[in-house]
Amino acid sequence: MDPTTTKTKQKGGLNKLLEQVMHGVFLVSALASILAVALICVFLFAGGVPAMREIGVLDFLTGTSWRPGNDIYGILPMIVGSIYITAGAIVIGVPIGLLTAIFMAFYCPKRLYGVLKPCTELLAGIPSIVYGFFGMVVIVPMIREVAALAGVDISGSSILAASILLGIMILPTIIGVSEAALRAVPRAFYEGAVAMGATHERAVFSVMMPAAKSGVLASIVLGIGRAIGETMAVILVAGNQPRLTGDILKGIRTMTANIVIEMGYATGLHREALIATGVVLFVFILLINLTFSVLKRRKDT
Repeated sequence: MDPTTTKTKQKGGLNKLLEQVMHGVFLVSALASILAVALICVFLFAGGVPAMREIGVLDFLTGTSWRPGNDIYGILPMIVGSIYITAGAIVIGVPIGLLTAIFMAFYCPKRLYGVLKPCTELLAGIPSIVYGFFGMVVIVPMIREVAALAGVDISGSSILAASILLGIMILPTIIGVSEAALRAVPRAFYEGAVAMGATHERAVFSVMMPAAKSGVLASIVLGIGRAIGETMAVILVAGNQPRLTGDILKGIRTMTANIVIEMGYATGLHREALIATGVVLFVFILLINLTFSVLKRRKDT
């Protein structure tokens, strides 16, 4: 037999063996990810559902008082607080993030891009506690001073402060994913639009943006996930009062903050109620992801 043919067969056999090994590695990795999610679900629901049954699901979800000393556990103020702060972060962070991504993808000069891109990536690497200190030292006093000029006496730790801070924190996620999605759109889309008489702005906003909508939606979902799951930064600037209020200048407590603040000393039903709060937060994030998935499918069709 020709030595070259033998070597080719041996190489082919090694490549096939390597392919099978890598297939097994990828399969194990995928199963490990699924197992991790399953274990998290089992832990949360096993620890939280019994507490909901004992307290009462409606009393737990719609109760307006959180008094562990009296065995009163109502998390509606925390649910509303999480919604308020997340909505505020979306209002502030999403427009700024998307416009920044568009600027970086289609308008930014190369020299400025070389500075702006590392800066946005650096934002993603800053620990949340540092963001929290920034909010406590800069944003909270600023809100307090501006309110004082209007004759309003407040502490500054409020829904508005947390929304501004979280809006800043979600910027790197929205900018990074959105810019990647915009750059992934074939250049021929833009060139075709310009060739048909569209201006640069019209080609960008009417052709490139719709073509990148999947990535843009993904960036918004990831940003919402970070905003609603943020804890340490929110604790430092939100005020942490478990109450219902529609005043953005007043403090409020989120579900994540409630868990972190009280889990260290909670026991018995109190601890189980905090785990149940984690279950509600978990379901809340799932609903957000499912909603965006449905919207994406409708737009695709």
